[in-house]
Amino acid sequence: MDKSVTSESISFSDNQIRIQERLAIFLALIAGYIDATGLIKWKTYVSFMSGNTTQLGAALSTDKYGVIITSVTVIGCFLLGIYAGTCLSLYKRIKNQILTFYTVCGILIFYTIIAYFYNINTISSISIIGFSMGIMNTIVTSVGNQKVNTDFVTGTLNSLARNTAMLSMTNDRAEKKQYKANAIHLLLLWIGFLSGAFAAPFLLSFLGNWSLSFPALLLLICGLWISIFNIKLKKN
Repeated sequence: MDKSVTSESISFSDNQIRIQERLAIFLALIAGYIDATGLIKWKTYVSFMSGNTTQLGAALSTDKYGVIITSVTVIGCFLLGIYAGTCLSLYKRIKNQILTFYTVCGILIFYTIIAYFYNINTISSISIIGFSMGIMNTIVTSVGNQKVNTDFVTGTLNSLARNTAMLSMTNDRAEKKQYKANAIHLLLLWIGFLSGAFAAPFLLSFLGNWSLSFPALLLLICGLWISIFNIKLKKN
């Protein structure tokens, strides 16, 4: 939201907003974990494209061709992932985002199994994981009427500060309630990403080549949870 509470925000039920919030935080935690893993293992962000763009710009002026190649590769694959995920979400025969969860989960499991038996080079690794992060970024794009990004936090922090500022400046009770809710959603989203990044070094040293099986398992559990929820919703 920018300046006022619109009627569009009222169209979301409290139950829908709670589910969107939980999914967004859950996905942010996974993205933080995988992004930190990519930074530790391949010295490249696999979901934070602002950092990769900065690295690319600096590398272009200093002729660091290795950084240029990795940055261009991961940015391109991330964009392809968003394109594929968006097409998947708009496909008429797909009524919910469960298939997208399973798609990302499948990619991570496939990569983990192959990496266990073979040494996958950096370019191939960041291509596969960057693509999967692009797809995952399309699963939850809003919480209520507040647009969110679960794979990177620059926009989240920007929206958090804006909503907090508007909360302090408005005297309208309805607007205060909405801005406060938005700020809380965004803060929890940031904490989720931070928590995932915090956990990555510990689990990476513990799981080794199986480190990406952890987010794959989380995505599988989340997909099953949504399936069960949808079944109960249909019965009611």
